[in-house]
Amino acid sequence: MDLHALAKDIRTWALDLGFDEIGITDVDLSASSREYRQWLCQRFHGEMHYMERNVEKRLAPAELVPGTVRIISARMNYAPPSPPHNLQEPALAYISRYATGRDYHKVLRRKLAKIAMKMSDAAGGSHRAFVDSAPVLEKPIAEKAGLGWIGKHTLAMHPEVGSYFFLGEIFTDLPLPTTDRKIEPQCGSCKACINVCPTNAIVGPGKLDARKCISYLTIELKGSIPEDLRPHIGNRVFGCDDCQLICPWNRFAPATREKDFAVRHDLDRKPIAELLEWSEEQFLENTRGMALRRINYSQWTRNLSVAAGNAPTDEALEQALVRKRKEMVNRSDAMCVEHIDWAIRRLNGNLAQQTCSDTASTQQSTP
Repeated sequence: MDLHALAKDIRTWALDLGFDEIGITDVDLSASSREYRQWLCQRFHGEMHYMERNVEKRLAPAELVPGTVRIISARMNYAPPSPPHNLQEPALAYISRYATGRDYHKVLRRKLAKIAMKMSDAAGGSHRAFVDSAPVLEKPIAEKAGLGWIGKHTLAMHPEVGSYFFLGEIFTDLPLPTTDRKIEPQCGSCKACINVCPTNAIVGPGKLDARKCISYLTIELKGSIPEDLRPHIGNRVFGCDDCQLICPWNRFAPATREKDFAVRHDLDRKPIAELLEWSEEQFLENTRGMALRRINYSQWTRNLSVAAGNAPTDEALEQALVRKRKEMVNRSDAMCVEHIDWAIRRLNGNLAQQTCSDTASTQQSTP
């Protein structure tokens, strides 16, 4: 078998299936070992306990899938055609750009499985596809495979497409030729992502304290969001894109070619009050097949309540919170009730401040 020809075929198959680039690397991830172990020792992973399990397999791909000698790393862009505007409209809910369409795990895994089948047909061997479904260090793998570098915000970057892309991998026992290109880090002295982070979660270049990250707080965290961090979350109800939105490299991000990533249910422009009216049945129906299913209905309500507490005072919003509170009391969901009460106090406080301000203004204008 001509493995160089096969590598070219794999790239052709990937591009035909909608991937934007692939790279091939060996399985030596020893260069990432010290940094990853230190991150765990600092407890920056918070309650993501899966990050501390199977560490040896994560750092040694051949331990995860015996016989693996090469890893194919595939990149697929997901940037929507136009930038989001609802971050500047606090009455609207903001959902991270990657999560408003079909779940990328499903999209990429299906396509990678097709490539793996074509590889088996062409050359035999054993091939296994992953998309966030196992202990895989996808970003260091992508960096070694020549798909970019890891930026100061810890996301994979590419000079032509920025950071709006998903990654998937195929572990194979075929000794394919590795990609000879390497993209050196090009962040330079820029610290825009560090400075813009609403919760100061990027504690240094390439160092993320996930316990403060809004993506962690709104997705990975199952319990109560620390009260001191809630005001900084703003209207973000699932994830956060601030470090990407500010990045100069993302000015060049091309729009995705994948139709499955198109926004569903107008979730890039929904008012917080409207989403609070969703029942659990509506939540499950409207998020079917989406990455939003990474959180449950209780977390969804918790996140919306925080966003509501950070929104401008509005009677309709407060009434939606009151109705949702009754529902959560009936469900014995103490966490959600506490977050709703916090939001109502915030809205009432804003109203009281506005009333005092209006009164003072009237008194000053009276002769």
